[in-house]
Amino acid sequence: MLAQQLVNGVLLGATYALFALGFTLMFGVLRVINLTYGFYFSAGALLALWMTRLGLPIWAALPLAAFGAGCIAVVFDWILLTRLRRIQAPELSSLMVTLGGVLALYSALTSWLGPDIRRLPPGVVSADAFHVGDIRITTAQILILAATTLLVGALLALMHGTRLGLAIRAMAEKPDAAQLMGIDTGRAAAMVSFISGCLAGAGGVLIGLNFNAIHPYMGETMMLRGFVVIIVGGLGDIRGALLAGLALGVIEVMTAGYVSSGLKEAVAFLILVAVLWTRPSGLFGRAVLRRA
Repeated sequence: MLAQQLVNGVLLGATYALFALGFTLMFGVLRVINLTYGFYFSAGALLALWMTRLGLPIWAALPLAAFGAGCIAVVFDWILLTRLRRIQAPELSSLMVTLGGVLALYSALTSWLGPDIRRLPPGVVSADAFHVGDIRITTAQILILAATTLLVGALLALMHGTRLGLAIRAMAEKPDAAQLMGIDTGRAAAMVSFISGCLAGAGGVLIGLNFNAIHPYMGETMMLRGFVVIIVGGLGDIRGALLAGLALGVIEVMTAGYVSSGLKEAVAFLILVAVLWTRPSGLFGRAVLRRA
């Protein structure tokens, strides 16, 4: 029982980590808490749902939905935040603009699609399960683990092995100096928004697979977990977000399994408050994306 719960927690935490990676990347480079990020999570899940209902297999719907969420992120970043970056508006301005934006987006999406929970078509993922001793692992869980591992590996390779990654890290370190060195900071910001949107969209698809419950406001509930992960892991720190996401998933599953499923949300909130009270820079120190 304990081993099964640990496995379930790690797999759930992997999706939390994936969601938080885009959030922390956006914060670390663009220096804005973009509250529309949760909408990209919902958009990715809904896009994948639409594609699978058209007959597309999930292995094809997942990257296409992530790409679509990334494009949506670029569009709304340009609409809401580009001018604020240009005039170097205070961070509170960006926070309030994205708050108004996400409320409008959720309202529009709910008016269009309705608030009902939707299910993926039967047979999208095989119901077969594999057993390792007493541990049962479903095909959907294997897909979640494989997709998360691939996406995290691709992100790290991009950040450390490409000129774009170097430009993004330079922009995170000193935006003005990066621009003086010839880096197109506008293009870099757009790419950060696109990558973050892709990660959020992929996370939405994987959570939809894990729980088979997709609705317009699913990104809203994930935002609390995103805040917990990036604060516990250290604002802007990729490695901290990975570890904190895995830890949060395990803690939630253990709480649901051994205490009460109704306390999962409370546990996330209590962790957030405890870390802010005791170590505001995060449990993994003051590391930010510029050190990645």
